[in-house]
Amino acid sequence: MWINNILNKNRKILALSPMADMTDSPFCQIVREISGPDVVIFREMVSSEAIVRNSAKTLKMTEFNPKERPIVQQIFGADPLTMAKAAEIVMKHSNPEGIDINMGCPVYKITSNFNGCALMKDADLAGKIIKEMKQAIGDTTLSVKIRLGWNDPDEFKKFIPVIAKAGADLITIHGRTKEQGYSGTSDWKRIGEAKKIVSIPVLANGDIHEPEQVREALEITGADGVMIARGALGNPWFFKLAENFSRHPERSIAESKDPLLAISLEERKRIVLKHAKLHTEYYGLRGITTFRKHLAWYFKTNKIGENLPNLKEWRGRLVRVNSLGELEELLNEI
Repeated sequence: MWINNILNKNRKILALSPMADMTDSPFCQIVREISGPDVVIFREMVSSEAIVRNSAKTLKMTEFNPKERPIVQQIFGADPLTMAKAAEIVMKHSNPEGIDINMGCPVYKITSNFNGCALMKDADLAGKIIKEMKQAIGDTTLSVKIRLGWNDPDEFKKFIPVIAKAGADLITIHGRTKEQGYSGTSDWKRIGEAKKIVSIPVLANGDIHEPEQVREALEITGADGVMIARGALGNPWFFKLAENFSRHPERSIAESKDPLLAISLEERKRIVLKHAKLHTEYYGLRGITTFRKHLAWYFKTNKIGENLPNLKEWRGRLVRVNSLGELEELLNEI
């Protein structure tokens, strides 16, 4: 079980959050290359219904390069038997180290079909889903990602004992309700309360945007680790920098004020180009167009700092590139 492999070393879990259209194979390969073997990668969610219908496109989303391991595949859905069957299919098709259940997505497209965070309104159904999936995948780690609640930030207090008893091996908690979406702030103190309620490992999620925030989040929540989402977009060095900060806080504080001290511009350009090549190999001709979203993140001010002249102008040009060659030329000019 991947959880024990980390916790038995007296280490905290550092995990990359599943993010739709972002945590695909090319990005995960880049994160793994930079971060080393200990970061746990959660791949973007897939539909249980689509998996059971044998959708080739969806099954491809569950495939990964062996370099990406350890990998956890997230699945969403609301029917216990369909979710169990989908988990079984994914295990046979791709054999990830774990399966994660999405009970935290607040997006209407997902919750309107009683998927994602909507399941927090029915703890009994959530428990049935977990029991069926656990039976289907046996000893494979089964984790669940949730929020504090639908609209009540204390809803988790009744919900998490149910899902822990049903067989969940780990819970990731985003410190907002569904109604909050991504507004307001992530309530790390409530995540800390959740940690005290259950005996299984808990990961803290939400508003950990900078590597130096990891230690603070762990201190406040007492969690067994953190799951990083948008903080890692455009910053696949996040986990490496978080480890460095815990060892050398004074140096890392200076680096947090000027990211170019931590990651040189040449290193950033090298990784951007390598990521782009992997992306276009994976997606084909349309790859460079869909890669633009990553370019926007790589060259955001809070990712690269304010000491690169004409950053806004460069970013505007980068997100309009139409070929790998054009991207390489622009990177050489920066």
